[in-house]
Amino acid sequence: MHYLHIIASMDPRTGGPCQGIRSLTRHAIELGHDVEVVCLDDPGSPFLALEGFTVHALGRGIGSWRYHSALRPWLRENLQRFDAVVLNGLWQYPGFALSQLVRRPNMPPYFVFPHGMLDPWFQKAPERRLKAVRNWFYWKLMEQHVIRRARAVFFTCAEEMRLAQHTFRPYQPQCQINVGYGVSLPPEFNQGMAAAFAQKCPGVNGRPYYLFLSRIHNKKGLDLLIKAYAAVCHQKSGFGRPPESSSPDSARSPIPCLVIAGPGLDTEYGLEMQKLAADLLPPNSVFWPGMLTGDAKWGALYRAEAFVLSSHQENFGIAVVEALACGTPVMISNQINIWRQIEDDNAGLVAEDTLEGAILLFRRWRNISPAGKAMMKDAAKASYVNRFGIASNARNLLANLEQELRRETPPLNGKVASAA
Repeated sequence: MHYLHIIASMDPRTGGPCQGIRSLTRHAIELGHDVEVVCLDDPGSPFLALEGFTVHALGRGIGSWRYHSALRPWLRENLQRFDAVVLNGLWQYPGFALSQLVRRPNMPPYFVFPHGMLDPWFQKAPERRLKAVRNWFYWKLMEQHVIRRARAVFFTCAEEMRLAQHTFRPYQPQCQINVGYGVSLPPEFNQGMAAAFAQKCPGVNGRPYYLFLSRIHNKKGLDLLIKAYAAVCHQKSGFGRPPESSSPDSARSPIPCLVIAGPGLDTEYGLEMQKLAADLLPPNSVFWPGMLTGDAKWGALYRAEAFVLSSHQENFGIAVVEALACGTPVMISNQINIWRQIEDDNAGLVAEDTLEGAILLFRRWRNISPAGKAMMKDAAKASYVNRFGIASNARNLLANLEQELRRETPPLNGKVASAA
């Protein structure tokens, strides 16, 4: 099969969807499929130099809509070379252009990966009221047609598929399929990874630490995390005394420092969060190494006491699963759509995306004995192996593509399928 991924950007700083494409594409190629990607990035971007597959970078898109005049002609000329097209993400020019062109004769069917962009949170969050109104009008005028004309809408988990049905009206997909999602097995730990992380974050200096590794964005609930961590560090909030656990080892253990790693330090929100941490916490308790990649990223994940993310919305959470793959337990909110699987597997702790919930995560973690934490590390790795390995999920995506391509006519509106 020869298929095309369309995405606004392959820049790793934009988050998980482009990383998912990289993982899925490598496995699809290993299985004998031909895959290409078209994106709206500068063709000279350094992050494109190491890709092991064909990427057509047409130039940087303009604004948040990512308009670029070269995209529509490129699609018109090239779409017929492919058996299928996968659109990654919504609310941008690539989806609009694709949905218009596939109405022409002899065009391949396309499939949509919303990557959480149909989550109700985006319409309900108080700070997004104006954007919610804008999205409602855009849905009525354009985006509903992007969904309706797709052969199927692919979801990364059952919770994402369930939530998507309650956000906009009319919502009329021809077919909805939970294809699952995953990440590649990380490289085995070596001391070079620890050294690379130490070089990026020398202040940690061998101390235990909690790790936040994600975009620094208000959706991620970083303000809750910092305030909750401050409660851990200050006696007036009840965390200066030993935890309630009867374990003497737990009572004597030092409070880990907090590493906040990811792009966005220089944004308004990023600067606000750095000031919040400086106001609430003593020096050398929070570290901001910026975006971590390669060995430094893996060193941070492998050595972390726990991965922390109190996100208000996360359709899958690639960094969460990467932590599991490294055998690192996770402390997450129940707005990350794979939270039920993690809780069922005892691979981490789950709480509400509130300040009280974030405090509860730290309290519960501090009250777990060293033996209990060791068991949770084993459970984290097992959860990755059993649920989130990229190889099985890539095969499932390809099987669903091939099955839908064999259909002579599209299924009835609203048909739902699950991952195999």
